[in-house]
Amino acid sequence: MDKFIAHILVVDDDDGIRDLVKKYLNESNFLVTTANSAEEASEKVNLIKFDLIILDIMMPGKNGLEFIEDHKKKLNTPIILLTAKGEPDERVKGLEIGADDYLPKPFEPKELLLRINNILKKTLFVEQKRVIEFENVKIDLNKLLIIKSNDEFKINNTEKIILEKMINNPGKTFKRENIGKLIDLDKERSIDVIITRLRKKIEIDPKKPKFLQTIRGEGYVLWIE
Repeated sequence: MDKFIAHILVVDDDDGIRDLVKKYLNESNFLVTTANSAEEASEKVNLIKFDLIILDIMMPGKNGLEFIEDHKKKLNTPIILLTAKGEPDERVKGLEIGADDYLPKPFEPKELLLRINNILKKTLFVEQKRVIEFENVKIDLNKLLIIKSNDEFKINNTEKIILEKMINNPGKTFKRENIGKLIDLDKERSIDVIITRLRKKIEIDPKKPKFLQTIRGEGYVLWIE
């Protein structure tokens, strides 16, 4: 069975905690996007369909509970709250309005990972999928399909291998030779042709790519965070 790549949003105003959680989850083979406020998180959930949200309660501006209240009618994504030890009322309130679990700070990353896996097992389809959505694009690696707006594009196995690697490493630049090793192809021009083909399927304007970009002198990068 193909491995499922869960996409998790981590929302915390503490840079240290946010970066630590992202690093740990990346090392555990999750795709991670971060936000430093409820306001930024709202922008992210309007663009990307996440599999799970890790949400701090106490943040400047809108807090985590207000974020849940704002989105509970249209958001069916499971949520794990991060709380301070002295916030029992907030924990209860969070569970009442739709959070699935909570974890008091400070916490062990291993415990967070266990809670994430337990929730994902309950909420995701039995048939594991590798699907990611951002803005008006949906990439389904199981069906070898990209849906952009109302248009459907088939992807071949070579394109799937490249996308799978990039989806697992958003923001990472891949040199042409590294992409070539993935697909057993050593001609740089051929790799450029494949990337151009993918852009036509993903981008609104392939000539001005927003997601699958070229880093001059370096290679290619997929921006979906």
